[in-house]
Amino acid sequence: MIEALIGFACVFALALMRVPLAFAMGLVGFVGLGVLRGWPPSMANAAQVVYDTGFAYTLSVVPLFILMGNFVARAGLAHELFRAAYTFVGHVRGGLAHATVIACAGFGAICGSSIATAATMAKVAYPPMKKLGYADHMSTGVIAAGGTLGIMIPPSTIMVIYGIVTETNIGKLFAAGILPGLMCAGLLMLGVAWQTWRDPTAGPAGERTSWRERWAALRGIWGVAVLVMVVLGGIYGGVFTATEGAGIGASGAFFFALARRTLTWKVLLEVLVESARTTAMLFTILIAAMLFSSFVNFTSMPADLKDWILHAGLSPLMVVGAMMVIYILLGTIMEELSMVLLTIPVFFPIVTGLGFDPVWFGVLIVLVVQIGLISPPVGMNLFVLNALIKGVGLKRIFQGVWLHVLLLSVALFIVLEVPQLALWLPSFMK
Repeated sequence: MIEALIGFACVFALALMRVPLAFAMGLVGFVGLGVLRGWPPSMANAAQVVYDTGFAYTLSVVPLFILMGNFVARAGLAHELFRAAYTFVGHVRGGLAHATVIACAGFGAICGSSIATAATMAKVAYPPMKKLGYADHMSTGVIAAGGTLGIMIPPSTIMVIYGIVTETNIGKLFAAGILPGLMCAGLLMLGVAWQTWRDPTAGPAGERTSWRERWAALRGIWGVAVLVMVVLGGIYGGVFTATEGAGIGASGAFFFALARRTLTWKVLLEVLVESARTTAMLFTILIAAMLFSSFVNFTSMPADLKDWILHAGLSPLMVVGAMMVIYILLGTIMEELSMVLLTIPVFFPIVTGLGFDPVWFGVLIVLVVQIGLISPPVGMNLFVLNALIKGVGLKRIFQGVWLHVLLLSVALFIVLEVPQLALWLPSFMK
């Protein structure tokens, strides 16, 4: 127990010294295991972790889904999703903000990354909102929060990594994210409605469009809608695995971009380089987390904490609730994926030991990551917007996200209290 606590303290100390968290976790895990078991076993473990992670067939789902999202994004789908959503809701107060949330949910269904969704929608949605006179705090807040839907609505990179690390069925995790994801989108849209009710000038209404224009806008997104239905439907129906589905999705997205004449040799190279860079970043964090996990699991910390909780008289739900509070607090000071991978070795055995469904816990994990992504002062989506949207300072961006942090916290509470919201759809899977 003491060894693990010293290890966590060292990781945080290195992070405060501005050492990237991935390197901090890997270094502490390697050195900690070397001190406890000896250097030859520690070096052998590090080599085995790197080899197993690099050659794991199931992990190929990560670059394939990233590639799928990049192909479709370069094909201009984000603009057409936003336009299609706007034709239906643009005439109401806050219509552009509502359309942004809907487009974020749609783009999340082919992207799987919160940061990529927020960055793309910043380029697509902010200019028209600025032109129509939307308040900066409202437009940036809804883009940042809407971007988090990219990791809840499947496919989701966070869910894939959680599923691999905890050996939880990825298809069931994807199914579990659908209803909570739609609920989150609905809550964000309620937040927009409340803001425009309080201050109608914050989000003026746009022009009403005809049904002919609406159907024309929908025709622009039918190809990707079919692609998403085939990929996710095949995974849910047991026709193919998540890895095979990711391969089909990446191939379909490639032909989709090719058919729309947006895929030049230069764009293809940019897509491949961007996908490789993102994959390398995720694998570096994952390998480091595995090394640290090996060290923590060799100590008595997971078993000691589990025994302490079982004898403390706390209800199981209170224990999970306390974990969620810890995650939310950590999300204000740490990068979210590293935070999850750092704590999973400790929390996951406790949750399963208390009899909870790992699929449900996975959805809770994604929700706290969503909250962390827009929680000042280190929410990644906030800094993405600050870099992409000129003339709007971090202070204004921070002001715009607090309502959405509250709304996503409400979503977390609902899923915590009503597990069937996440478990209903997976219950139909084989």
